[in-house]
Amino acid sequence: MATEKTLNDLFLDTLKDIYFAEKQILKALPKMARAAQSEDGKAGFLQHRDETQGQIDRLEQVFELLGKPARGKTCEAIQGIIAEGEEIMEDYKGTVALDAGLISSAQAVEHYEIARYGTLIAWAKQLGLKEAIPLLQASLAEEEATDKKLTQLAEGLANAKGARAA
Repeated sequence: MATEKTLNDLFLDTLKDIYFAEKQILKALPKMARAAQSEDGKAGFLQHRDETQGQIDRLEQVFELLGKPARGKTCEAIQGIIAEGEEIMEDYKGTVALDAGLISSAQAVEHYEIARYGTLIAWAKQLGLKEAIPLLQASLAEEEATDKKLTQLAEGLANAKGARAA
């Protein structure tokens, strides 16, 4: 007979999921920065790389609060989103639409992270994990700010540049 799974188990599994995702994102961001054509895009990807390291550090603190080792669990969703970004880098290399594609890929990543952090915060509240909440909220705030910056970058530069070539 299978053991009963609880919200605690689901919280830990989701924490492992986002931990794996953040580690994969940390590897992908320098590649995206190298591929970006605009200096603003390059700088933005590198800045978010530093933020991502901080998010990983905060997740490790949450694992510590739970008395669990910081371990990731393979996240097929983030692997798929990153693979799509790599495909865009390859297919649009050297074109005016590249930066728009990179921004689109980065926003898919951000939206995934925003969903995960929002869920973890709600569950942490339900589970009474008071010390974990501000750590998760700090990461959520960074992800939301990055999403806004990406939208501004897209609207101000990349999308217009890609459209002009048409």
